[in-house]
Amino acid sequence: MSPNAENTKKTQAPSARFALSLFLLFLAAACSTPPRPAAGPPVYFPPLPELPRIQYLTTFSGRKDIEEQSSFNRFVVGEKPNIKIDKPYGVAMSGGKIYVCDTNASVAVFDLENRSFGLLKGAVGPGSLRQPVNISIDEEGKKYVSDPVRGQIVVFDKNDEFSKAYGSAGSWRPVDAVRYGENLYVADNGNGLIKVFDLASGQIVRTIGDKGDPSERLDRPTNIAFDKEGYLYVTDVARFQVVKFDRDGHFRSTFGSAGDSFGHFARPKGIAVDRDGRLLAVDASFNNVQVFNKDGRILLFFGQGGVNPGDLELPAKVSIDYDNVKYFQRYAGPGFRIDYLIFVTNQFGDRRVNVFASGKQEGKRYPTDEELLKQIEDRRKQELESPKSAEPPAPEKSDATRP
Repeated sequence: MSPNAENTKKTQAPSARFALSLFLLFLAAACSTPPRPAAGPPVYFPPLPELPRIQYLTTFSGRKDIEEQSSFNRFVVGEKPNIKIDKPYGVAMSGGKIYVCDTNASVAVFDLENRSFGLLKGAVGPGSLRQPVNISIDEEGKKYVSDPVRGQIVVFDKNDEFSKAYGSAGSWRPVDAVRYGENLYVADNGNGLIKVFDLASGQIVRTIGDKGDPSERLDRPTNIAFDKEGYLYVTDVARFQVVKFDRDGHFRSTFGSAGDSFGHFARPKGIAVDRDGRLLAVDASFNNVQVFNKDGRILLFFGQGGVNPGDLELPAKVSIDYDNVKYFQRYAGPGFRIDYLIFVTNQFGDRRVNVFASGKQEGKRYPTDEELLKQIEDRRKQELESPKSAEPPAPEKSDATRP
């Protein structure tokens, strides 16, 4: 080897080592786990020193809320645009993925396992969506997306591929769909009733809410949910109520009435029922979620109008999930044990999909629902007997008038 070649090799060696070190540094950054977001004091409902029952955990609005782009990736491909959800309504979670109906686009998917954001892959070609409003997911992982503009319930399989569709465009306005047994129950906002489809044949086997006494009929059903006993709950925005039927369509009872105080509704929307039979109901005017016991008596509410963590801005849908708590345990406050997750969508503001948790503080005895109702009644009685005492604040009401 010539002296010049040897000198050239010595000159290049440090540069090569520097380049390798720089590459490894970028690679380490690319593979690093996204840091836990900085958190302030936990936000509880009711607030401390009351026993907390609901905690606000976190929010998802777009790509940057889940994807952590490394310095190396930004250097090579450039900064990814922060795609955001525009106007969400329906939300559901399954298999580590949060599915959100963006009514101005498609179904957005937050994949917590792979830390990625994208659109429902089967929503192309025959699975294309025009205005996805609501989504529900059955035990087999099938997704039922209600699209009133397409005029169908569009079904996607456990792998998010298009499967089939129910209904015919032009004759109805499907806004929510939930499977129960071998039937699919669909809220038809256009005709003011619930249509029940046979899952296998796709034929309508009966309708609900269009018979009997006028006080038992539906007007503008918007959202539906089942409890574990098979009772069907329907939000009716024109009746300002949640109406309860059995699965065969027999009227049972109603929850709430028109008003601006606890237990009443102004613009009821999404509903969900937990395993203990408690019903959670969104009110877009109050900017909160009210919680009723199985007999329709108000227990508590959470959320309020505003822009702070835990506040809601024109909320639309609420859904419950028991199976994916592990992805959110790190957000729980000290000693707060999560029983299940609560997802609430906002149609406006910076927090489009809010994640709350229902739970209890470890080591504390919580009153039963019956005891809680008695406490509420005793407080009401004291307020009536002491008219000069300060009245508790009513749920904050939004002046928003858009649907």
